Amino acid sequence: MIQIFPKEAGHSASNEWLESHFSFSFGPYYDPENIQFGPLRVLNDDIIQPRNGFGIHPHREAEVVSIALSGQLKHEDSLGNSGVIEFGQVQRMTAGTGILHSEVNPSETMPGRFLQLWFFPDTKQLPPSYEDISYDTSRLKNQLVPIVAPNASKGIAKIHQDVTVYLSKIDAKEGIEYKQKEGRRIFVYIIDGSVLVNNEYSAGKYGSARIEDIDFLQIDALEDSFIMLIDLPEGE
Repeated sequence: MIQIFPKEAGHSASNEWLESHFSFSFGPYYDPENIQFGPLRVLNDDIIQPRNGFGIHPHREAEVVSIALSGQLKHEDSLGNSGVIEFGQVQRMTAGTGILHSEVNPSETMPGRFLQLWFFPDTKQLPPSYEDISYDTSRLKNQLVPIVAPNASKGIAKIHQDVTVYLSKIDAKEGIEYKQKEGRRIFVYIIDGSVLVNNEYSAGKYGSARIEDIDFLQIDALEDSFIMLIDLPEGE
């Protein structure tokens, strides 16, 4: 089964310093039929204006992943961690038993766009932790590149959940394939551009596809496109 959720199926909000697109219920947007997909609870696509951001706030029992798309994002937390990421870098924070953190755009002039994802962890009461990693953006061309996974390695952040997050930049009229194991789900998010999924379902920028009980996926770019694909367990 493939379900397409266009931008309009979620929610958008903006103020003088922030533009947000929510794929799932979040903050002022509540839809009891759109709470999560497997252990994926939040996907926010945010554009933050220079010298602005989210001040110190708490998290518990969540794996928080931030993916920089343009500009800069600065993280600081109650453990004393601090880091700035740009395109080609990812932050992973395990909130576990509790942590305070902030996320701001430190640039004086340039807006920053980033994705923030929250996953339910596979184990509760984990000690809080933080890491940021860099991956090779040149590898994104017409192939899926893992950037977050349960088993960390160079260029891949470790997450405490059975999920793998991939990115790919697909040239117009090119495509990628993904083979899925039985009993799992796939979530595809369109960062930029537009794609055709399994020769039938189209999705554009800020839209997504939620896929279950399908073991093979073909994603073709209708124009130059940038996508995120997440391999998820069935649970939750």
